[in-house]
Amino acid sequence: MSMFKYDAHNSSGLRRVALVSVSFAVLSFAGGCSSIDRLSQIGEKPKLTEIDNPTTQPGYKPVQMPMPKPEAVSYAPNSLWRNGSRAFFKDQRAHQVGDLLTVTVSISDKANIANETQRSRTNKEDSGITDFVGSKTLGATGKNILPGRILTADGTSSSDGKGSIQRSETLTTSVAAVVTQVLPNGNLVVEGKQEIRVNYEIRELIVAGIVRPEDIQSDNTIDSTKIAQARISYGGRGQITDIQQPRYGQQVMDILLPF
Repeated sequence: MSMFKYDAHNSSGLRRVALVSVSFAVLSFAGGCSSIDRLSQIGEKPKLTEIDNPTTQPGYKPVQMPMPKPEAVSYAPNSLWRNGSRAFFKDQRAHQVGDLLTVTVSISDKANIANETQRSRTNKEDSGITDFVGSKTLGATGKNILPGRILTADGTSSSDGKGSIQRSETLTTSVAAVVTQVLPNGNLVVEGKQEIRVNYEIRELIVAGIVRPEDIQSDNTIDSTKIAQARISYGGRGQITDIQQPRYGQQVMDILLPF
């Protein structure tokens, strides 16, 4: 007789334990590499990233948007004006790849949402046999023999859901952006990045999107509300940000634990 018995439940449990162990090992290795980098920078200020070309970064993709049919530029006889020109003299505003313009980021967002949903339902089912042909002639004996109510069912359900959202965000700053692409209809794809280091903390602002040349003001600035497909990121990195983040182990447990 074999001394070992196969237990499917224990085997499944072992597989789960092995999967969790492998996940911890992978995360520990990834976190270890990051920890080594952080340990090598103890006592030093966070390093600023190098200035580079956004179009050469991994994952960069040229923007493609719906475009109208191109129109040929025409000049009127004895006129210095041409179709599509925005000024009689040379325009100093950004209009080609490599030009700079200033983006004024002004965000003041408030949201207050509250809703409640209530639902209630009551069901009752009752069926049976109360009389047969000739059953009344049997008297009391017939009542004992014949079935009465053979099915009685009651059901009641109710639900009450409530939710509320309160949010308030304010951000006012400016950042210089560079034109990285000119779309066929003349719209400009811009991207700007700004890093500021104060002591041991770096604040980073990233702005990207599509602007219309006509929305650029005479001082070569544009408001962030006029940027289509706007992507605005404001954050930082350093000792303060590191303390505010939970440890890797806590993040893993928050994802894996079902309660």
